[in-house]
Amino acid sequence: MVGPGRDGVVARDALRACGLFAGLDDPSIDLVAAALRARRFRRGEVIFHAGDPGEALFIVADGQVKITLPADDGSEPAILTTIGRGGFFGELALLDGAPRSATAVALEATETSVLRRDAFDRLVDTEPALRRALLAALAAEIRRLTAQVEDLHFLDLPGRLARHLLRTIAPGEDGLDGIASGEQRLSWPYTQAELAGMIGGSRQSVNRLLADFVDQGLLRFDDDVLVIPDPRRLAAAARR
Repeated sequence: MVGPGRDGVVARDALRACGLFAGLDDPSIDLVAAALRARRFRRGEVIFHAGDPGEALFIVADGQVKITLPADDGSEPAILTTIGRGGFFGELALLDGAPRSATAVALEATETSVLRRDAFDRLVDTEPALRRALLAALAAEIRRLTAQVEDLHFLDLPGRLARHLLRTIAPGEDGLDGIASGEQRLSWPYTQAELAGMIGGSRQSVNRLLADFVDQGLLRFDDDVLVIPDPRRLAAAARR
């Protein structure tokens, strides 16, 4: 369990940053925090594999995690999404008791707060705000997956790349009104093969496309940071 020291402060901060627990008052936050335990993962460390028992919900206190689907032929896994500070993952297996449907891997040194299934069930039973937040989170995940399928069917590869980057800086927003203005900077932990798997292209085609976007001034790289000088110009590329 998380104690009253630094881990306790980190756990409470993680809960307050997490949309799933945003509606809870301070006493309820303290109740959830008391049920958490801290776990830290090295860069590249597997948090759980697809097929593992679903026994816990993870909240990202610091760092970044990728959720992947392994390929049967041994090729690069498909990346479903990445989750940063304040995000959570592993909730689906807690709800139905089924094995993990995907693999979770730390993209960098990552600190998590872990809520086990028995504690999660008690909290869902007693906290109406948590039930509402959980339903909203599941609805948002369905919308995200639906939008991803739409992109694969109706956009060409440049459009899919642009839309993916825009969703990274403005999750859940597809229209211009929801897109941030001004320069945006993103931590860039992906290999080109991983990015290709996320948007349904080959590594070679994504490599050429990134170079084309850089030549057009839509993107630039500052070491491990991707810079989008004008997100609205990138949005226009997604519609072409």
